[in-house]
Amino acid sequence: MKAFGFLSFGHYGTGPISGDFGAREALQQAVEIGVGADEIGVNGAYFRVHHFAKQAAAPIPLLSAIAARTRHIEVGTGVIDMRYENPLHLAEEAAALDLLSDGRVALGISRGSPEPALRGWEAFGYEDTVDGKGAEIARTKFARFLSAIRGREMVDADPAQFGPGVRLPIEPRSAGLDRRIWWGAGSRATAEWAAEQGVNLMSSTLLTEATGVTFGELQREQIDRYRQAWAAAGHGWTPRVSVSRSVFPITTDLDDLYFGRRSGADSDQIGIIDGLRSTFGRTYAAEPDRLIDELRADPAIEAADTLMLTVPNQLGVDYNLHILESFAEHVAPALGWKPGPEGPVEGYALDH
Repeated sequence: MKAFGFLSFGHYGTGPISGDFGAREALQQAVEIGVGADEIGVNGAYFRVHHFAKQAAAPIPLLSAIAARTRHIEVGTGVIDMRYENPLHLAEEAAALDLLSDGRVALGISRGSPEPALRGWEAFGYEDTVDGKGAEIARTKFARFLSAIRGREMVDADPAQFGPGVRLPIEPRSAGLDRRIWWGAGSRATAEWAAEQGVNLMSSTLLTEATGVTFGELQREQIDRYRQAWAAAGHGWTPRVSVSRSVFPITTDLDDLYFGRRSGADSDQIGIIDGLRSTFGRTYAAEPDRLIDELRADPAIEAADTLMLTVPNQLGVDYNLHILESFAEHVAPALGWKPGPEGPVEGYALDH
């Protein structure tokens, strides 16, 4: 494990914190968690994107606010639902943020998970006449987004200004940003597709498959297939692979109260999502020594280079930073993480 970060769903509304906890509080506290995580040495601050729900929805302003107040931490998403996006507008915003943050942007993008709204992307002005779940437009727009950030010419220039036959790329552009884009894959086949596109793999918090093996084993097969497909494609650089887990070191009585007595949480769950029989990963909650052994035994964590810890953002800034600090101090070094004097993986995303 070269890097670890936190993944927040950005929930707000009624929660365990006293008083009102609305969108304002959720966003402001997300920034404070990002700032504190940077000081601890956490490598990444990532946020889920959901629409028509009391969760994080507009990632670029939030990531910009965190990037402006931090020095080292990578800022990103897990994941942007491409069904709702204008690909060229997103490409411009991502490039601008990447330039402002000195190359610290890492965006996870995908078709997205089921949303509360029925075909909500149509309200945003997009329609998929091929796939009722929007997978076709998501992949089509993702291809256009990749072309844009890779500097391809996207539109004919005005011949009155440039003469005939001239085409223009988007502006601004940020060199290397395309190597910090991830596709959120919920199946083995989708992971292979991501490898063919030449983007990093963000393995989902659930897999829309159930084969009888554990979530970690199924996810490990997904990672292995991705890397085999990557090698076959011959892209010429080493991609990153992330997995997400709910991990809570039990170091205080409060930790034990929140997470130490979770019935059934120490095993995978099988359920139906998007009409598919799916596997949901377990929650890891234990004293640090036991936690280390359990995480080492997870084959997908062993195969990935980046671990994203899902955090309970509604428990407030102090408690979330306590979780991250406990993991950094008591667990992460045993998994291979090495903090450095200027940020644990300064330049890692750019060098790879």
